[in-house]
Amino acid sequence: MLIGLGLIVLGFIIIGLDGQPHGNGVLGLTIGPIIVLSGFIFEFYAIFAKSEKS
Repeated sequence: MLIGLGLIVLGFIIIGLDGQPHGNGVLGLTIGPIIVLSGFIFEFYAIFAKSEKS
């Protein structure tokens, strides 16, 4: 679960690093949200995989 949380935080940091105003560059509109989404998907997988083992 920590990996998923790290991906989410990394995605938001990448969005913040975008040099375009209001985050309208490639980092803010494409790469950052894809990394955030992958972090959320990883979190859901970790939660459901843990609940199946219990």
